[in-house]
Amino acid sequence: MENRIKRTYICKDVNAFQLDESSSLDYCPKVGDVAVFEVVKIGKHKNVQSDSKRIVTIVPGDRIMAAFGTRYATEQFEGYLPESVGQELHILGAGGTVGVVSSMHAKFRSVGPTTLRFIGMAKDHYGNVINTIHLKKKQLISFSGAAASTTRVVLSLGASMDSGKTTTAAYLVRGLKNAGLKVAYIKLTGTVYTKDKDLAFDLGADAVADFSDFGYPSTYMCDEAELLDIYESTLAAVLPIEPDYVIMEIADGIYQRETKMLLNCSRFIDTIETSVFSAGDSLAAINGVNTLQQWGVYPNAICGLLTTSPLLIKEVAENTTVPVYTLDQLSKGESAINSLALPVSNLIN
Repeated sequence: MENRIKRTYICKDVNAFQLDESSSLDYCPKVGDVAVFEVVKIGKHKNVQSDSKRIVTIVPGDRIMAAFGTRYATEQFEGYLPESVGQELHILGAGGTVGVVSSMHAKFRSVGPTTLRFIGMAKDHYGNVINTIHLKKKQLISFSGAAASTTRVVLSLGASMDSGKTTTAAYLVRGLKNAGLKVAYIKLTGTVYTKDKDLAFDLGADAVADFSDFGYPSTYMCDEAELLDIYESTLAAVLPIEPDYVIMEIADGIYQRETKMLLNCSRFIDTIETSVFSAGDSLAAINGVNTLQQWGVYPNAICGLLTTSPLLIKEVAENTTVPVYTLDQLSKGESAINSLALPVSNLIN
């Protein structure tokens, strides 16, 4: 059977290319460099997200096009760029992020990562290695804070990965839409995969954007200036709909490198209207809010997985004055507005 190349989502803007199978195995790739790989062994990732967003099954012997990158995911993988393309490579994320796993959650140790073999670099007609970030470089806007000044940005933060912040953001979008408002959703940091912004769109967001729209396979190990530019650019991308609110999610927990960096950056925080904080249990909720307040960030609502338990909600209510909102409450217009602690009269432009 002809060995066609399965192009992953991060490579959706890679059109014409030349596959250079004579590329040196000593080549040290940069974040965003595009290459073609052979699937050697199936591990955690049994499929990838294609350039059309379709979930595509992969099997040993398949060739996939993906981009080199990094990953920080406490429930999955920690991964980095390889020292050279010739070493054993791994799928770090289904959206097309490839690197080398440094550590993994115990639940994946028995299967390990899906392993790849480097086939060749994808090059343009000038013979240069195609890089997904460089392809979008002209669209990236330098941070000024101007974009945020025209709307209201709400942060959806979490105590950790899988604490419920994506679901909280999506249901907050739903509630604000039910209140008759225009709402956009942004995922500022993370590893490329469209599931989160697709959920927000499905629940009513008028526009969605994330870091991968600007070619980033991952934001892990980005510096502060890059993060701020991505923020300005993703926000500018949703402004044409003139949103009353932009719900913006930041990946992982508040101690994660980029999240902590942003939360302690006054230029960033000064552009934020308010925040909601998701946690899986009462201790994480209380201590997370206390930590954020020490950093000068004051969440107006506590949400997340803990809200599935009436007892945990009770424990939180007994130990903080920050109100707790369930998904059902967030999805209702009045409750959504109350969770942001702003009167209705201030919301309508």
